Amino acid sequence: MKTAVAPLAHEVPPAVQDDVVAELKEIYIEKGTPAFMRTVLALFCGGFATFALLYCVQPMMPLLSHEYSINAAQSSLILSVATGMLAIGLLITGPLSDRVGRKPVMVAALFAAALCTIASSMMPSWHGVLLMRALIGLSLSGLAAVAMTYLSEEIHPHHIGLAMGLYIGGNAIGGMSGRLITGVLIDFVSWHTAMLVIGGLALIAAAVFWKILPESRNFRARSLHPRSLLDGFTMHFRDAGLPLLFLEAFVLMGAFVTLFNYIGYRLLAEPYHMEQAFVGLLSVVYLSGIYSSAKIGSLADKLGRRKVLWSTIVLMLAGLALTMFTALPLVIFGMLVFTFGFFAAHSVASSWIGRRATKAKGQASSLYLFSYYAGSSIAGTAGGVFWHLGGWNGIGLFIGGLLLVALLVALKLAKLPPLPGTGATI
Repeated sequence: MKTAVAPLAHEVPPAVQDDVVAELKEIYIEKGTPAFMRTVLALFCGGFATFALLYCVQPMMPLLSHEYSINAAQSSLILSVATGMLAIGLLITGPLSDRVGRKPVMVAALFAAALCTIASSMMPSWHGVLLMRALIGLSLSGLAAVAMTYLSEEIHPHHIGLAMGLYIGGNAIGGMSGRLITGVLIDFVSWHTAMLVIGGLALIAAAVFWKILPESRNFRARSLHPRSLLDGFTMHFRDAGLPLLFLEAFVLMGAFVTLFNYIGYRLLAEPYHMEQAFVGLLSVVYLSGIYSSAKIGSLADKLGRRKVLWSTIVLMLAGLALTMFTALPLVIFGMLVFTFGFFAAHSVASSWIGRRATKAKGQASSLYLFSYYAGSSIAGTAGGVFWHLGGWNGIGLFIGGLLLVALLVALKLAKLPPLPGTGATI
């Protein structure tokens, strides 16, 4: 079986292009094969565990504010500390995977994060909880940094949008399930018990991931020499498109996390006075993200990412506008549309990274996800200031500003000339 990475189309002499095409099935994982199913299922489990562990604390924030006598912005640290450490870890684990391999780093990351979550349920103090959440974020960077790179290396380029969409669908289900399980459980048991349940589920997902994910075939080890890392960093930021995609990740994730960080505070207060369990159940809006990530990812493969990305951000703006009304059905429908647009946009932008970066793909993915989780950490906490100053109107103003930046970036990306020999979708 061939193990060499297939050259790019523009690097192949015309006389041997037919031979290269004939060998693709021996190099890449094709859609419809058992290996494809194992890969997407494993990455689905990995995405599920990552987002369940990361965002299971979101519904707890009002409860934690009461239990520890802290305000909304301080309570948001239980998420922001994790995403902030995850962002920092990405700068380490991405290049590390370029040296030691993709699967070993991802497996170790999932097991470590699950065990740290179980440990966090036993912490006696707020600072102890925050410490464990920081370790969880640092651990999860090992999967978050590497999964996108693994897919871009192993899956046939014609199916990368679909595979990335299915992986992000796992993220959506994980985010929904983590919020849903803890949001409902904390009405009946302590938040400590809820964290134990999430940690146990993550251990099972980690075991499935370890057993079924195919070993890398196209991985080639790279040096961890600082000069090599600096050269890769410089190369990515000299590209016309990659820095824009990094910025896009920051503002999109910042907008998404801010909405879900503070919507619980709004719905628990007047005029709604909703039960905590019902607020937790609203996490089912993530189902729209599960559908949109795969569907729009596949659509972007056909129509081109530059034609699809900006329209998904318009959907997010429409969803945000609906949440500004008082009527509860409109608020819930707005959350649904907003979530649909976010996961679609993330699916398109993240798959674009793997196609745009021709070298040091692990480092490119790490920089994208560093920006993504930095947006979660910084904007997610900054939104608390807008909440205290202007309530939901303040949150709407803050998120709207972020999305307008995202839309301008997407329109600029749409005007970029494609890389030579890669087609209009790059």
